[in-house]
Amino acid sequence: MFTVAALYHFAPLPDPDTRRESLLALCQAQGVRGTLILAPEGINGTVAGPRPGIDAVLEHVRTWPGFESLEWKESAAEAMPFGRMKVRLKPEIVTMGQPQVDPVARVGRHVAPADWNAVIGDPGTVVIDTRNDYEIAIGSFRGAIDPGTRSFREFPDWWAENADRFAGKRVAMFCTGGIRCEKSTSFLVGQGVTEVVHLQGGILKYLEEVPEGESLWDGACFVFDRRVSLTHGLRPGGHILCHACRRPLAPGDAARPEYEEGVRCHLCADDYSEADRARFRDRQRQAERGELI
Repeated sequence: MFTVAALYHFAPLPDPDTRRESLLALCQAQGVRGTLILAPEGINGTVAGPRPGIDAVLEHVRTWPGFESLEWKESAAEAMPFGRMKVRLKPEIVTMGQPQVDPVARVGRHVAPADWNAVIGDPGTVVIDTRNDYEIAIGSFRGAIDPGTRSFREFPDWWAENADRFAGKRVAMFCTGGIRCEKSTSFLVGQGVTEVVHLQGGILKYLEEVPEGESLWDGACFVFDRRVSLTHGLRPGGHILCHACRRPLAPGDAARPEYEEGVRCHLCADDYSEADRARFRDRQRQAERGELI
């Protein structure tokens, strides 16, 4: 079994470029794979590996000034869910495109998973899913609003167009692991929303801690690794990924006539040119021969 650690932490990181090489070297030496993003505002990502390797990487990051309180969420995988290790440098650890948003300075109130059902069941609360449309398509909380966004960058514009609908309401927000809510709730506080809360630890923590019989979650939660989706108890959700459009598919979708592994699915059958399809087929052949990592 491999340990999978999903982590993020907002703290000033003035020299992310100087941290990259040592972090990458440590991960590779410890047999850890996945993706970590470094930016001046902190760190974000998911990695998997043997227990000692994950412990070594987490301890290393916690030695950085301001990162001593780093927290993470763990799950398990029978097979390594990542092909290689990447440490990327970006302007933001989760891209919202709102420079004034500062989760270190202000965020909404965290709600523990055990208390979440009572919050979203309150008729005076509006519940907003901050994830992308393809993630929401396979699962969400009952009654949650789907903004229909294709990327997190679109959320501020969606809010500007819809804010009047929610006047006087408490706003409850959630996402996969919590990081998008740190920014979205900070953004809403800055917009003058008086009561904003978000699910502490995100959907993954809720699915881990709340018994299935008490759960208000329907479907599966999309994750950005080879497992594709998780459900209650952080069990694999059974979805597969279309490697053309990168959207999750239910297991039965592979039997549809539009599906060609690595090349197309029923969701993107009309979206690409023949040149694109040829390129996808070549990539799939390389993957089958083990030439891609």
